[in-house]
Amino acid sequence: MKQLLSLVGVALLSSTLTLFSFLFFRPTPEKVQVDPVAPVLPTAYAYNLNGENNAPSDFVKAAEKSIDAVVHVKNTAISEESFSPLEYFYGRGGSRERVGMGSGVIVSPDGFIITNNHVIEDATKIEVTTNDNVRYVAELVGTDPYTDIAVLKIQTEEELPYLYFGNSDTTRIGEWVLAIGNPFNLNSTVTAGIISAKARDLNARDNKNQSFLQTDAAVNRGNSGGALVNTQGELIGINTAITSFSGGFEGYSFAVPSNIARKVFEDLVEYGSTQKGLLGVQGSAISPEFKERFEEQYNIPVNEGFFVGSVIEGMGAAAAGIREGDIILSVDKVAIKKFSDLTGYLESKRPEDEVTVLINRDGEERNIKVRLAKNVTAQFMGMNLRDLSAENKKEFGIEKGVLVDAAGAYFEGQIEEGSLITSINGERVFSIEDLKKYSPRSVQWISYITPEGEKIRLRL
Repeated sequence: MKQLLSLVGVALLSSTLTLFSFLFFRPTPEKVQVDPVAPVLPTAYAYNLNGENNAPSDFVKAAEKSIDAVVHVKNTAISEESFSPLEYFYGRGGSRERVGMGSGVIVSPDGFIITNNHVIEDATKIEVTTNDNVRYVAELVGTDPYTDIAVLKIQTEEELPYLYFGNSDTTRIGEWVLAIGNPFNLNSTVTAGIISAKARDLNARDNKNQSFLQTDAAVNRGNSGGALVNTQGELIGINTAITSFSGGFEGYSFAVPSNIARKVFEDLVEYGSTQKGLLGVQGSAISPEFKERFEEQYNIPVNEGFFVGSVIEGMGAAAAGIREGDIILSVDKVAIKKFSDLTGYLESKRPEDEVTVLINRDGEERNIKVRLAKNVTAQFMGMNLRDLSAENKKEFGIEKGVLVDAAGAYFEGQIEEGSLITSINGERVFSIEDLKKYSPRSVQWISYITPEGEKIRLRL
C-alpha cells in the first residue's frame, strides 16, 4: 500500500511540473490588429449615391419590366425588280414579295409603336407580333427618314404593356443598359452592355448630323427598332444601327436617343410630320487642327465648343444677336463640344421653343436666349431644297412648292438650279415637310418648273 501511494505521488508531482513548464515557457501569441476603417463587406452589394444607382447585381427587374413591351415587326413589300432577263423570256417576271423583319417598342397602352423607318420602308403590309404571340396588322401613322423613326398603330381593346420614356440627356458614359429585340427572328432577346459614347455621328459627310447613343450591348440584324433601356426599365433609345465588316455584331451598336424618338413620335401623331426647331448657325467644332488654322484670325480662347462661322439671316440666332466668331459652349446647360451635340439636343425641340445659349465672345462668356425657327431647307435625293420666299412666290406666280438651290450630282444636267418642284409621283408638294414621306426608291416622277417658266415632268 505504501508503495502504491509513492507511485501516485510521483505521478502527481511530474504532472504538476510538466504543466508549470508549459505555462511558463510557451511563446507569447502575436496580437492581430484590426483596421477600424476597413470593415468587412459582402461581395455583392448596391448603394445609392446622390439618388443614382450603382451597377446592379443583375438585370432581372429591368428585363421583366421591358420585355413584354418589345414586339416583332414583319414588313411585306412588293418588288417590281427582275432578278434575271431570262425570267421575262420564260414568263416568270413581274412582282415579287419581299419580307423584312425587325423590332418595335410599344409606348402607349392603346397600341402606338415606335420602330425604325428602314424596318418598314416601302411596306405594303405590316404585321406586329407581341411577346405573348398575338399577331396584329399595323397601320403606318408616319415616318421620319431623317431620324430613321417610324410610328405604327395596332387596334386592340385590351391595354398593352408599354415602356415609359427615360431622359436620354441625363444618361452617362459607363451606365449599364439593356438592348431588347428580335435578332435573327430570336424573339425576346436581351443583351447587356454600357453606354460607350454619346452624340455619335456615324458619317459627318452626309449632312444628316446624327446624334446616336453608342453602346456595346450586342445588337444584330432584327434588333432594329427595338428598345434600349436603363436599369430602371425606362426607354432611353431605339436600337438602329451597327458598324460591321462581317455583317454581325463587332462591339459597337447605335441607338436614337429617347428624347429625339419621343419628340418625333409626338410630332408624327399630332402633326403627321416632324416639327424641327433650328438655331440658324453654321460652323465647325473646335479641334487642335481648327485652332491651329484659325487662331490668328479669330483668337480662339477655348479648346472645346462650336465655332459659329456664319449666321443664317431670318433665323433665331441672328435675331438674338449671335454673330460670326462666337463660340457656343452649351445650350440649356447641355455641353456642346461638336456639331452632333448641338443638333442632337435641338432635335428634341420645336419651332418657337426658347433655349438659353452660353457663348464665348472675345474671351467673355454670356447667356443669350434664342427662339428657334422652323426649318426652311432640306436635302432630298442629293438636292439642296428650300421653301419659297415671298420673292420666289412673286417670281413664279405660285404660292406652293420647293426651290432647288443645288441639283446635286444625281440630277446635274437634268434639273436646273433655281427650278421649282411642284409634285412627286403626281402628288402636290407644298413645302419641304412634304418630302419626308418619300424614300428615294419610291420616287418615280418629279414635276418641276424651270427658271424660264417651262413645265417639265421627269421620269426616273
